[in-house]
Amino acid sequence: MAQRQDSVTEAYLGRTQRSQALYKHALELMPGGTTRSTTFYTPNPAYIAKGEGCYVVDIDGNRLIDFLNNYTSLILGHAHPKVVEAVTAQVQLGSAFAAPTEREVRLAELIGARVKSVEQIRFANSGTEATMFAMRLARAHTGRPKIAKFEGGYHGTHDYALVSTSPSLDAAGADDRPEVVLDSPGVPPATAAQVVVLPFNDRDATAAIVRAHKDELAGIIVEPVMGAGGIIAPRDDFLGFLRQITRDHGMLLIFDEVISLRLAPGGAQELYGVTPDLTTMGKIIGGGFPVAAFGGRADVMAFTDARRSGALAVPHGGTFNGNPVGTAAGIATLELLTPDVYARLNQLGELVRQRLNDLFARRREKAQAIGVGSLFNIHFTAGEIRNYRDVARSDRARMKRFHLALLNHGVMLAPRGMGAISTPMREAEIEALVAAVDEALTDTRP
Repeated sequence: MAQRQDSVTEAYLGRTQRSQALYKHALELMPGGTTRSTTFYTPNPAYIAKGEGCYVVDIDGNRLIDFLNNYTSLILGHAHPKVVEAVTAQVQLGSAFAAPTEREVRLAELIGARVKSVEQIRFANSGTEATMFAMRLARAHTGRPKIAKFEGGYHGTHDYALVSTSPSLDAAGADDRPEVVLDSPGVPPATAAQVVVLPFNDRDATAAIVRAHKDELAGIIVEPVMGAGGIIAPRDDFLGFLRQITRDHGMLLIFDEVISLRLAPGGAQELYGVTPDLTTMGKIIGGGFPVAAFGGRADVMAFTDARRSGALAVPHGGTFNGNPVGTAAGIATLELLTPDVYARLNQLGELVRQRLNDLFARRREKAQAIGVGSLFNIHFTAGEIRNYRDVARSDRARMKRFHLALLNHGVMLAPRGMGAISTPMREAEIEALVAAVDEALTDTRP
């Protein structure tokens, strides 16, 4: 195994010599050499020079099929002409103002017309901000202090979100009664007392935990399709169950659709027929720019109304909230995303999973491709995947080697095996992915 690992690393180092040099310089300037934890991997990340359609080229000249799409946000691929045109036109008029613009109103209209739960909306700059404010609104509306979230669910990097996103199973407690595990130094220990952790796709355990905290819980936040946790779909109307139990106990249901909004015009809530009280969004609504949002019931969103004051007001500022350049890109993107486009993306996603699983079966690999719609994730396990712990028990060491091997064969996925389809992709790119996976399996064979 060590010899194969060395050969994969050696091949990668041979392909990325300019990136190595730049990374060494970056280490002098930034801790760990990057300014975004998710773009770091060893021995060094490849530095991208340009992107076009579904391809990127790094500074060493390596051309890669981009199945990562900036972690699913570039649903139209790189530098789509309509997005470039919209952004260029706005930049020529000005990039930011201490005032609202027509573009934020138009983007709000587009989202509200598509996403059933969004009666009113506010814009932010990142999914982290969106989920932070959604949780705050839940606490303001109910007067209760605690938020429940699911083990393995990722909702950004604020204190209440950095809880049990990827805990060690040694510290995580029983499967049906997860312990609260803080993910980062610097998160106050008191945060643990205000967050309740639930097991995804487990009705009985979730119901028992929620009932035990029902008088303190302001709401439950959930990715309707668990994203960073492994692209895990809800089972057996689990989302409908969450809708009912939150109503029964006077809590708010928050859908984090930062990733899953790409699954249908109205997001995963349209796909599964469940309407939450609040929805957080990001990624595709900014067309490749840092735009995020939170929206939902008008009576809940009213806490952010600037006409309010005192105890009834939730302040919500942000220098670049509703930025005209980002909203211009978001408008251009959403206007291009017709129902037919979503259907084609989802069909290609199904083809990816089918072709990869056929390959794994033919090679007798303990691996599988799971996902929903245009989202997919490769996992090195033969067991059923229902929640975070099933993913945590997979062969993650091989996944790291496999990611590097795929880069050697011209394909970019997330280091955890996640990928997404963009509109420039055709069946040819799917076949190229399958061929690269075949080669990478050989390169990383135990």
